[in-house]
Formats: sequence, C-alpha cells, structure tokens
Amino acid sequence: MSVENIDSCSQKNSAERKEYVRAHRSFNRIWKERDSADPDILGKILEKDNLNRAFKRVKANKGAPGIDGMTVKQALPWLREHNQELKEKIRKGHYTPSPVRRKEIPKPDGGVRKLGIPTVIDRTIQQAIAQQLMPIYEPLFSEGSYGYRPNRGAKDAIRKIKEYAEQGYTRAVVLDLSKYFDTLNHELLLNILRRNVKDERVIQLIKRYLKSGVMENGVVVETNEGSPQGGNLSPLLANVYLNEFDQEFSKRGVPCIRYADDIVLLAKSERASQRLLESSTKYLEGTLKLKVNREKSRTVSVFAISNFKYLGFCFGKNGKGIYIRVHAKSWKKVKDKLRGLTSRSHCGSIVNALKAIRVYMRGWLGYYSIASMKTNIEDINGWLYSRIRMCIWKQWKLPKTRLRRLRGLKVPEWLAYQTANTRKGYWWTVHTGGVKTALTKERLINWGFYDLSTAYQSMHVNC
Repeated sequence: MSVENIDSCSQKNSAERKEYVRAHRSFNRIWKERDSADPDILGKILEKDNLNRAFKRVKANKGAPGIDGMTVKQALPWLREHNQELKEKIRKGHYTPSPVRRKEIPKPDGGVRKLGIPTVIDRTIQQAIAQQLMPIYEPLFSEGSYGYRPNRGAKDAIRKIKEYAEQGYTRAVVLDLSKYFDTLNHELLLNILRRNVKDERVIQLIKRYLKSGVMENGVVVETNEGSPQGGNLSPLLANVYLNEFDQEFSKRGVPCIRYADDIVLLAKSERASQRLLESSTKYLEGTLKLKVNREKSRTVSVFAISNFKYLGFCFGKNGKGIYIRVHAKSWKKVKDKLRGLTSRSHCGSIVNALKAIRVYMRGWLGYYSIASMKTNIEDINGWLYSRIRMCIWKQWKLPKTRLRRLRGLKVPEWLAYQTANTRKGYWWTVHTGGVKTALTKERLINWGFYDLSTAYQSMHVNC
C-alpha cells in the first residue's frame, strides 16, 4: 500500500472515531443533562402497572417468538428475574433492541407481505411505549382515520364513505402505497414525533427500535427506513406519519378516509378527482417521501362495482338510496374458504368441520354484517347445506351403511333403499328427497350447523 493510501485510510479512521465520540457524547447528554421541565414520559413507560398491562396485551396476542426463540410463557419468569436490570438499562440509554425476525406472508393477490417479529421482551417494551404515546396522539388524529385506533374500525370507515356519497361525493381517488410500512422515512418520522413527545430519551429509544435491523437467513440486515409490520409500536407510528397527510387534506376541505395505508379521497366531479389524484400523489411522494403505486392508484365512481373496492366492500344504488355491498372478490374468498372446509377428501370429522365453519363465519359475518346481502347469504347458505350433506354422504360410503343410516333417520323404506343404492354422483344425490328427508336443515342445525341466514339477520338488525 502506498504512503498516500495509508495516510488517506488513517485520516478516514480518525474522522470516523471523532464522529463516534461526538455521537456518544450527544447521546449521553440526552440522558444526563435532559431539561428537567420536560415531562418524564420514559418514567411513565417504565412504571410497574404500565409494564404489566403491556405484557398482558402481548400475552393475549399470542405472537410467535423472535430471534432469541423465547416464547411468551418463557418470558414471564425472565422478566420477573431481570425486571430491575432491564429498566435500569433503558433509563441509562444502554438498552439495545434485538433485530426482528423476518417472516413472509403470502398476499391473496400475489406477492408476499414481509413481517418483522420482535422478541417478546421487545414487544413488551414497544407496547409499553405505545400505551403512553396513544393518549398524546389520539386527540391529534384526524376524524377520517380509522385504522389501529380505539373504538374505530373498518365498518365505521365504510359508513362514512356512504355518508359522503349521500352528500354527492360520488367520485373516489383510490391511493395505493407501495410497501408503506417498509418505506417510512426515519428522520422525518422522528422529527414529527418530536413536536409532541418532549422527552428526547423516548425519541432515542424509538429510534433504536427503528434501526434494530432484520435477521434474514441468519444474517442481520440494517434498517435505514421503515417500521416493520409485526411490532406493537408500528401501527401507532404508521398513523403518526400519515396523520400529516390527513391533516393537510382536511385543511383543504377534502373528505379523506384512511384505514392504515388504505386511503380514499372523495370528490363531486371527475375533474376534481383528477386534480386530487395529482396533488395527493405529489404530497405523498414529495413531502412524505413515500412511493405511490401509480398503476393501482386511480379515480373511479364509488358505484363502480368492479373497480371500486375498499376494505372488502363496495356500494350500490337503487330507488331506496345508496347501500353497502360485499365486493365480488370478498364473496369468492369466503366461498373458497368454505369449499376447503367442506372438501369431501379433507373435511374429516363432521363435528370438527361444523365447528370450524362456525368459528370462521361468525367472524366473517361480524365484519360484513353492515352490508345488504340477504339474497346472497341465502344462496351461499343453501349451497353450504348441500356441501355438508355431501360430506356426510361420502363418509357413509357403502350402500348397506347408507341404508342403515337412512332407516335410522326415519326415511321411508322404499326411498331409503332407492337412495342408498343410487349410482349417481355425490352432488346429484344430496339434492334428492331421500338425503334431504334424512339430513334436514333442523337436524343439521341440531348437530352444530351454523345457519348463515339466521345469523346474518340477527347481526344486520343490530348494525
């Protein structure tokens, strides 16, 4: 190596050491010389009751272990033993979060969603931070924001769009953000946080979580942007970041509905919606440094059944006014799920299949019950009855078994014999009088069938 190169490397190393020392001193000053007038948010985060609540929330969520392999069950005795040591490290600014574990979840429309799973200890601390920051930010969030907020949800967002549509806002600007959680600008986010979080120690702790890295295939990769999905703090940070967008367009008098990173702006004309598409894209990409998927972002009528889909819903219009519908893709998804649960080759125990259907459909109807779908739900309910009958008929297998079962269920002898010995296929057979007489709706309900029509009517009335 030449003398010139040696000198160059030496100068570079010296500069790097000086920069490190400056950063270290600055970091220590934050902890040791913090303005005493600032609120002690870190102290509230580390209070016993707050940490206990945080752990209970983490435990209730039943998340997977992080890179250390520690489960929620194993974490409790560890926290009891190392509680004071952990809090002291955080107080002194010596705590370093572990990298998150990468996990990829397939998306329904193709591709994968990258999750970052923190350790149980880090999830607990993140949850403790979120619990103290939420009261600060809740009053500051826009009325049009519905995701990851208490006492608000997707159904409220859909009702609000319907309300705006009834006021004449029938043109929608649908904005699609590419990999939103993975592209949050750290510097911008931290500066936004500093406006309302006056305890710099908390800001620095959040920064460490943002910079903690991701472990992929045993290798830790630095994270210079983004807040990984899977962390307890990420939803709040995501809302804080996009609240800038909400407030900006609220000031402009634009109806804005947002659920996490699913954004809809509303206008009364095509021309106005086109202008909104341009201005909103410019703001998101220029000011917030996010990436807008221009292929998926568009203007569309809220009544365009094929092209307008928001949170699984769409809208219709008839002589009675505007009504909420379940989107066709959502119908296909639920039908595919039920088809899998009632597969002749995989349904196994009928009791277990009926239980799985009940659990899944109770949640599905709880979400979609605000939609008008009486006819659709009756159709799928009748189809599901037939699928269950088909599974039962397959499990009876032999003609002698079928004959015995039909007799036991009070089917007339001639009809039982005819049905048991048919050479027709399963789907044709379950629609015959013999099978329907044996496996009536009432009987299937008594065995545990979840009648979708009855459940929907009950839930829809209470919406």
